[in-house]
Amino acid sequence: MSAPILEVRGLRASIAGQQVVEDVTFEVPATGITAVLGRNGVGKTSTLRGILGLIQRKGEVRLAGERIDGMPTHRIVQRGVGYVPEDREVFARLSVAENLALAERQRNPRREFVAELFPDLVQRRDQMAGTLSGGQQQMVSVARALINDNQLLLVDEPTKGLAPMIVTQVADALLEASKIVPILLVEQNLEVVRRLADGAIVIAGGRVVHTGRATEILDDEGLTRRLLGVHAETVPSQTPSSQTGQGTR
Repeated sequence: MSAPILEVRGLRASIAGQQVVEDVTFEVPATGITAVLGRNGVGKTSTLRGILGLIQRKGEVRLAGERIDGMPTHRIVQRGVGYVPEDREVFARLSVAENLALAERQRNPRREFVAELFPDLVQRRDQMAGTLSGGQQQMVSVARALINDNQLLLVDEPTKGLAPMIVTQVADALLEASKIVPILLVEQNLEVVRRLADGAIVIAGGRVVHTGRATEILDDEGLTRRLLGVHAETVPSQTPSSQTGQGTR
């Protein structure tokens, strides 16, 4: 069994002096997609931001065995951690091509790979990112993370608020990307989680309360209701195209 790509031990994080992550410990395998689940406001996004050093944090974080918790964010990114933020954060006054170019940090960026995943962005390469639809902006955000060779991707709520067709396209892209880079995914659409995720980490009150296979949680009505606040029967084994992309966060 290969060593985990990410090890988090006793992570605590705060924003403006308020503790938002209490004591989070988990590992992320070196392959596949691991989902971070939980109700709204329990610290899922803050956990990702704490790993990256975007908010004040304490604890131990290792990437491929190397301690990164003492590094500034830009050094962590240089070590090979890609980040897709919850609110996309595209540069609205720059074109699609310029948004992607700004994200490039290696001599041979993965432009062809990104173009194959998101052909619509190729057609819109000269369009200002601020004029794109929400789904197209999400594609730009994911594409920026995939343009480089990374050791790990942190992806936060990629299907939030998207139309069903776009949910499917984004899920397809993440599934394809996971063949070459492990992904830690915060996702509110449990149907997407069922399709994509191998393992799952459940956070409640700023702490990890359950880890295991994603299907172990989603197939157990009692666990799903207790940990996520929804009923198992609301999480069918279908493709994302039948849902609106909404669920628990």
